[in-house]
Amino acid sequence: MSGGPDSHDTSVERLTPVARRLLLLRHGQTEYNAGSRMQGQLDTDLSELGVRQAAAAATVLAKRSPLLIRSSDLRRAHDTALALGAETGLPVTTDVRLRETHLGDWQGMTHWEVDAIAPGARRIWRDDATWGPPGGETRVDVARRAVPVVTELIDALPEWGTGDNPDAPVVLVAHGGTIAAMTAGLLDLPVTSWPVFGGLANTSWVQLSGHGVPGEAPRWRLDVWNASAEDADPGVQ
Repeated sequence: MSGGPDSHDTSVERLTPVARRLLLLRHGQTEYNAGSRMQGQLDTDLSELGVRQAAAAATVLAKRSPLLIRSSDLRRAHDTALALGAETGLPVTTDVRLRETHLGDWQGMTHWEVDAIAPGARRIWRDDATWGPPGGETRVDVARRAVPVVTELIDALPEWGTGDNPDAPVVLVAHGGTIAAMTAGLLDLPVTSWPVFGGLANTSWVQLSGHGVPGEAPRWRLDVWNASAEDADPGVQ
C-alpha cells in the first residue's frame, strides 16, 4: 500500500538527479608567465599583476557561494586560493595531486631555449597527450593523479549538488596544464582529442557539471571554458 500524502518516499529521493558544479581556477600571473618561462612544478610567486588578478577573481567567484576550496600546494595556486578564501570566509586545503605538470628537463627554460635544443618538441607535446618532456609527465599522467581528487570529493561531500544551494560549486585552484588534463579526463574524451583544449589565461576558470543520481558516478559536461572576472563583471579591473 502506498503512503499517504505526507509520507516520505526515500526511493524517489535516491533517484532524483543532481548536478554538481565544479570550478577549476587557474592561478594568477607569475614573472615566469610574463617571461614565457616554463614553470612546471617549480614553486614560483604571483607577480603584482597576479595578486590583482587573484583578488578580482575572488570578488566574482565569492558570489557563487562555494562549498569548498582546495588548491595545489604550489604558492602561485595556493595564494590565488587564499584570496578566494579571504573573500568567502572558507578555509583552503591543499593537495599535491593538483600540482602542474612536471616538465622534467624543460623546467625553468624559456620557450625559445626549449625550441633551440629540441626544435618541434613543444608542438609534439601540445598535440600528443601521451608525450612528455624528457624526465617529465604527460597529460595522461597528470589526469591519472588529479582526477581522483574530484571523485573522492563526491564521496566526501554528500551535500554537493543538493540542499538549500544546489548550485554551490566546489572550487579547485590549479594550473593550466593540470586543468586541461583534468577536464579531458572527467569528460572521458578519447586521448587523441585532448589537445582540443587551448591555453587557459591566468585566473580564468572552467566550469563542469556532474549529472547523475546520488550514489552513482556522475556524467560530466563542460559548461564554461576560459571564463574570467572581466567577462563575469565588466566593472572589475
